[in-house]
Amino acid sequence: MTDPTSDAATLSTADILRHAQRVRDSGILGRSNRIRGLFDFLVDCAVRGRVPKEIEVAIDGFGRSPAFDASKNALVRVYVHKLRRKLDAFYATQGEVGAPRLVIPKGEYRLLVDIATPRSSPYAVWRAKPSRREWLAIAVLTVLAALALWLGVRRVPSQPVDPQVAATRASALWQPLLQDDLPIQIVLGDYYIFGERDASGQVSRLIRDFNVNSRDDLEQRVQAHPALAAQVEDLDLGYLPTSSAYALGQLLPVLAAAGKRTSIILSSQLNADVFKTSHVIYIGYISALGMMQDVVFAGSRFAIGASYDELIDVASGASYVSEAGEPKRNAERYKDYAYISTFPGPNGNQHLVVAGTRDTAVRQAAEMLVGSRRLDELRQQAKGQKAYEALYEVYGVNRTNIEARLLIVAPLNTASLWTDLATQADAPAALAH
Repeated sequence: MTDPTSDAATLSTADILRHAQRVRDSGILGRSNRIRGLFDFLVDCAVRGRVPKEIEVAIDGFGRSPAFDASKNALVRVYVHKLRRKLDAFYATQGEVGAPRLVIPKGEYRLLVDIATPRSSPYAVWRAKPSRREWLAIAVLTVLAALALWLGVRRVPSQPVDPQVAATRASALWQPLLQDDLPIQIVLGDYYIFGERDASGQVSRLIRDFNVNSRDDLEQRVQAHPALAAQVEDLDLGYLPTSSAYALGQLLPVLAAAGKRTSIILSSQLNADVFKTSHVIYIGYISALGMMQDVVFAGSRFAIGASYDELIDVASGASYVSEAGEPKRNAERYKDYAYISTFPGPNGNQHLVVAGTRDTAVRQAAEMLVGSRRLDELRQQAKGQKAYEALYEVYGVNRTNIEARLLIVAPLNTASLWTDLATQADAPAALAH
C-alpha cells in the first residue's frame, strides 16, 4: 500500500478544496455533525499546512475545553477512525486508479493528498504464499466446523436433554431464538482471502484487506479499478480461527436439543437477505464480522479503535485493548475482551452476536452463553431489554480463557440498527457497570 507520508503530493489550495467538495457532494459523510465538522476542520488544516495534534482536534475541531484529557477520552480517535472509513468507502466506489485521494494516515490527525501509482497494490499483505500444511489447516477447520454442525442438528429432539442444556434453552437470551419455527443461520466469522499475481501471472501472495470481506466486495473493487483485474484473483478461500470452531461446538447442543432447522455459512459468503428470513447467530472475531459490522455497531455505544484489538466506549471515552495478540511468557496472565449482543431483526426475528477481540475471548463468550449463572447475571443486568450488548474482560493464560468479569451492559439504539445512522454522536447510556 502506498505510504501517504512519503508519496503525498503538494497540491494547490484549489485542488485540495476540489477533492474535499467531491467527498461532501457524495453524501458519504452522512448526517453526523461531528463527522462533517471534523472533515471540515482537517480540510482547513490541510489548506493552511497545519498538522494538528489530538488535543488540538478536540479543542478546535470539537469545541472541547483546554482541560480535555485525551488519555482518558477517546473522542478524537473514535471519530478520526470513522472518518477514515468513510474516505476508504468513498474511494472504493468512486476513485480512479492512480488518481490523487484524500487520506488520514494511521496514527495521525491530518488530511493528506495521496498519489498511488498503478503499479502499487492497494491492499495490505496478510502473509506470504502459504505452505501446503497451512492450506490444509485452513480447509480442515472449515470442514470440521461443517461436520460438527451436521452431527449436531441430526440429534433427535425426543431424546433426553441434559438439564444444563434445558436451562440454557429456557433463558431469556435464547428463548427469542428457539420459541418459533424460523430457521437459524449460524454465521462463522472467517477472513476472506484473495490472491495477488506477480509479474508472471502466478498467485504469489495471499491478501487480507479489512475492506474486502467477500467475493462481491472484490468484484466491486475491480469494477471501480479495472486495472486490478489482472492483479488479483478470487481463490474461494477463507481462514477460520480455531476459536470459532470451539465456540460452535459449545453452542450446538443448545440448538440440536431444540430441533431447530439450522444451517451454517461463513461471514464472507453472507447475503443480506438472511437478516430478514432467519434468526442469525454470529460466532467469531469482531474483526471478521464483515458486512455485519455496520449493523452490529450501528446502535452500539462502542466503536472499533485504531485496530480491531481495541474497543472504545464512546459514552465514557474508555478504551479496552486486548493483550492476547502480544507475545507472552508461559503462565503470564493477559486480558482479552468478549462482546455479546442480541437485537431484533427487521421481520420479527432475533440476532445474536458471540464475539471477541481474540481467540481467548471468543471461547469465553460461547461458554458464558451456555452457563446458567452467567446467563442469569446477564438477564438481571439487561433488566428486560430485548436489544442490548455486553462487554466482558476475559483473563487468559497460555492461550486459555480462565475467568471473565462483566464490565458493561447497555441497551442498543434499535432505531439505528437497520438504517445508515452508525455515526450518530450520541451513544445510549449504560444499564450497568
